[in-house]
Amino acid sequence: MYRFSIGDEDWIIIFSQHLSLEQTEKEEIIRSIAIMGPQWAAFSHGESFVIFQQMVGAIVVRIEKIPSLILTVSAVVNRNRWYINDNNIVEPFEEK
Repeated sequence: MYRFSIGDEDWIIIFSQHLSLEQTEKEEIIRSIAIMGPQWAAFSHGESFVIFQQMVGAIVVRIEKIPSLILTVSAVVNRNRWYINDNNIVEPFEEK
């Protein structure tokens, strides 16, 4: 569990129990969430957002505002597990 403030609001970041992440990966995720802070702070309770981070991959974060201000990192998907559906053909996603 990690705590930080944005303006006069105190937020908590937690990682879902099923995630197995190295400390460096957690630090990169926290850094990305903190940088984005003013943007996600305006989202509503129950919304989610995704951050595509170079080192970690796709990070799925759920926002809870009731009863506390909590961001839950619910999934992390490594780049080698990204797929794209192009004209009903699902293939691994490759950056061009």
